[in-house]
Amino acid sequence: MITRISNLVHAIGHLLSRSEWMVRILGLPRVTAKPMAPGLVLIQIDGLSRSQLERALGAGKMPFLSHLLMHERYHLHTLYSGLPSTTSAVQGELFYGAETAVPAFGYRDSKSGQIFRMFEPQSAASVESQIKVRGVPLLQGGSAYLDVYTGGAAESHFCPAALGWGNALRGANPLALATFVLMNAYSLLRTGVLLVLELMLAVGDLLRGLIDGRNFLKELKFVPTRVAICILLRELVTIGAKLDVTRGLPVIHLNFLGYDEQAHRRGPSSMFAHWTLKGIDDSIARIWRAAHRSRARVYDLWLYADHGQEDVEAYQKRYGRSVGSAVAEVFAEIRGQGLSRHPEEALGVETQRIRHLGGRKIQRILPVYKGDGDKTDGGDITVTAMGPVGFVYLPDALGRSERDRLATDLVAAAQIPMVLARNGDGTALVWTRAGRYRLPQDRTAVFGEAHPFLDAVAVDMPKICNHPDAGDLIICGWERQGRGITFPVENGAHGGPGPEETRAFALLPDHAVLPRRSNSYLRPRDLREAALTHLSRRERAKPRTSHRSRRSPRKLRVMTYNVHSCIGMDGRLSTNRIARVIAQYEPDIVALQELDVGRRRTGRADQAHLVARHMEMAYHFHPTIQLEEERYGNAILSRLPMCLVKAGKLPGLARWPVTEPRGAIWVAVDVDGVEIQVINTHFGLNPRERLAQVQALLGRDWLAHPDCPGPFILLGDLNARPASSVCRQLSVALRDVQLTLSNQRPKMTWFSPFPASRIDHIFVDPGITVLSVDVPQTRLTRLASDHLPLIAELCLDEVILASKRRRGDS
Repeated sequence: MITRISNLVHAIGHLLSRSEWMVRILGLPRVTAKPMAPGLVLIQIDGLSRSQLERALGAGKMPFLSHLLMHERYHLHTLYSGLPSTTSAVQGELFYGAETAVPAFGYRDSKSGQIFRMFEPQSAASVESQIKVRGVPLLQGGSAYLDVYTGGAAESHFCPAALGWGNALRGANPLALATFVLMNAYSLLRTGVLLVLELMLAVGDLLRGLIDGRNFLKELKFVPTRVAICILLRELVTIGAKLDVTRGLPVIHLNFLGYDEQAHRRGPSSMFAHWTLKGIDDSIARIWRAAHRSRARVYDLWLYADHGQEDVEAYQKRYGRSVGSAVAEVFAEIRGQGLSRHPEEALGVETQRIRHLGGRKIQRILPVYKGDGDKTDGGDITVTAMGPVGFVYLPDALGRSERDRLATDLVAAAQIPMVLARNGDGTALVWTRAGRYRLPQDRTAVFGEAHPFLDAVAVDMPKICNHPDAGDLIICGWERQGRGITFPVENGAHGGPGPEETRAFALLPDHAVLPRRSNSYLRPRDLREAALTHLSRRERAKPRTSHRSRRSPRKLRVMTYNVHSCIGMDGRLSTNRIARVIAQYEPDIVALQELDVGRRRTGRADQAHLVARHMEMAYHFHPTIQLEEERYGNAILSRLPMCLVKAGKLPGLARWPVTEPRGAIWVAVDVDGVEIQVINTHFGLNPRERLAQVQALLGRDWLAHPDCPGPFILLGDLNARPASSVCRQLSVALRDVQLTLSNQRPKMTWFSPFPASRIDHIFVDPGITVLSVDVPQTRLTRLASDHLPLIAELCLDEVILASKRRRGDS
């Protein structure tokens, strides 16, 4: 009855869902998928390094992400961005598997002579057309928000390739759009309040800009632009993602720009930059809830940052001139030739992103900075420098001696910390104040042995130098000691090899299947492979690392779980969801109750086999009910060697022949050469029935059987509370694992949404030590069944040693 009420509540919630009604009113197309098909929401927090994330978590700025880590079985991984550490390069590797898709965020295209800036539609489209042939588009059939590339998405919104809302929303009629506004009145009002608050904060930023010597009118002009990027775009993207999970799109990728925008402007550690993380955290929470309410697919939500940012000083602020002017002086002295063009000498990516909101009309209201030009003459000497990495393009080739002199003077006279050039054999030459080096050979001298990705950056930096669109000379503002330099006017920067800008993060659920790799960290291609596996576009990999290799062979993790025929509290049937719950906790032995095999009500599936196959475990199943080909009962699964000892029915009540038959299944599991006797059972609902069943289990047919020497583990759904006569009788010979830990109160296992009773139990032999007990209450476990799983970590040292002593083993 309680389960039916829960199903009804979920159905009513679905009926009243605002996103559901918005999809209907706007006439947005839905994607039809198989029941419980996997879906993925990938959220990028642009520019947030792992250290800044940890600082924000520690300060309480991101409470929902803290909740994911503490209560939802999420794990924080280090992500190496690769080089260049820019969104355009990371998304090229993530979406298409193309490493070093671009040499920098701004550069000159070798074929057209065009200056490419990756926030511009033509530049992004040109690069994507070249890299999309390298791999399966990750976002195929899905949607993309605020990304550099479409990633193969069927719908892209606020991207360079599709400014503003995509066609799906542009085509809606005016009445539908008016309804859309009304239904999102709260969100829009909230957005308005946040815009006002952000404008008030921006006053302080304006004053800071004046102190730094910026133009008052320009600073005032771009305050609303910056606010729109940080607040308005975030809210529009959040609404769009919620609609897409309701529609059932297979993969949704969205990028939150607010932190990166503020970090460029004010610095990655600034109060203003961290202020934006509170709003991003709230948006993630809203998308998470919408994804888990979706009836179209079973969505996972993965979070990552594409790169971090370094705390830097602008070259112009430190030396009183632009880097273009400094390079021009060096070339004039050596070649007698001045610098013709340096289009990005003062501007970075700040405020350029307002282009994503739309075309010319939007940009009249919220203007963007314009570059000096798009194309260069073949006879020009050109410098492009957006961030801490820039390129010097020459009209003719450099001789070796002239190259060495130019590079040396750029370091000495122009005060550029690092100058690089391709070396013709795939390596790169590096000039610094300390001398000349070669990469990757002299990696320690260039980057320092403390760099977290020393070997990787030593390989990736020459890839940038040898990229066909890289300059003849590469200038870099990163320094091993002291504060680095960026060439535009900004306080935070990325694109180079610095430890902060290359050290991002990925926040993933524990059940995410990651590819095998030699490093402890991930890079974008690893995230890509994991996402393709999750979406079933790749053959599912073996478990990342066998849990037996991580745990002592004398430690045993056991789980009991009533799976309710794999029908969740939302009324949806899914063996995969049950398997995901089990996989998160990596048990050695699993006792499952209420499994269907061949029953019409659950699609004739063999649930025991399906779950065991997903977990790559052997299993034994015992039906307590069998009617022709339809069976229903209990199973034991394990990756350890095991053999079936006995499976049989337990006594019921003679006067109540209509009660559900009950049974037990007994296996012997080999643990380090010693057999552990494991019995899984499911008792009846009537107290007298349960009493007869526990007495039968304690009798000579089961636990007191001459062939059952122990040690014992008895687990299952006993339908009995701890104070019952059933549990008291079992406690005479065995120990309740939840009562063995003095520092932990027993945890309830039923009813999963609001656990109020402890009826699932694990009883163990007195010689077995209980290390820990867990009853996980995550959104997944509360939804997958009407029971929560009960997990115990056991130490078998004493019983194994005692057994070996009896056998005379050493």
